[in-house]
Amino acid sequence: MADETPQNGAAPAGNAQQPAQNGQQTQVTQRILGQYVKDMSFENIMAQKGTKTEQAPDISVQVQLDAKKRQADKQFEVITKLTITSKTKEAGEALFVMELEYAGIFHIDGVPEEQLHPYLLIECPRMTFPFVRRIVSDVVRDGGFPPLNLDTIDFVQLYRSELARRVKAQKDSPAAQA
Repeated sequence: MADETPQNGAAPAGNAQQPAQNGQQTQVTQRILGQYVKDMSFENIMAQKGTKTEQAPDISVQVQLDAKKRQADKQFEVITKLTITSKTKEAGEALFVMELEYAGIFHIDGVPEEQLHPYLLIECPRMTFPFVRRIVSDVVRDGGFPPLNLDTIDFVQLYRSELARRVKAQKDSPAAQA
């Protein structure tokens, strides 16, 4: 399933141009070879306790990304991991917990090696996010709650935050202070 829809007015992902070191443009091609739910769980804690509430929920969404090289040449698996918890605002009682790992298999060509890591953790999740959003909405609705429509995730900011966290962790580690 190839997706070549322009992102935010940019050139289609399958036809993006990258400047080459010798001044020529290199063609970046990206195809989504497959997408699937790698792991998912939904717990309706409110129903398990046998309680009913009309209180407004406080929803927390945590996002983690992972990318792995596959055995086939120029193929990568990119996984978006979500942990969503819903609690009552007043008492902090858990309403539901959802965990989702959604994977996309991508064929990527033409991205320079030094740009591959950010490309995999920014552009690839951006391509699969509409599918993740739909799954979350459907599962939460089917679990007995109003559909949860996730806000758009800023994958660039998420990537930068993770890099900053890793740099800070390295500075704070005992080995770095020795």
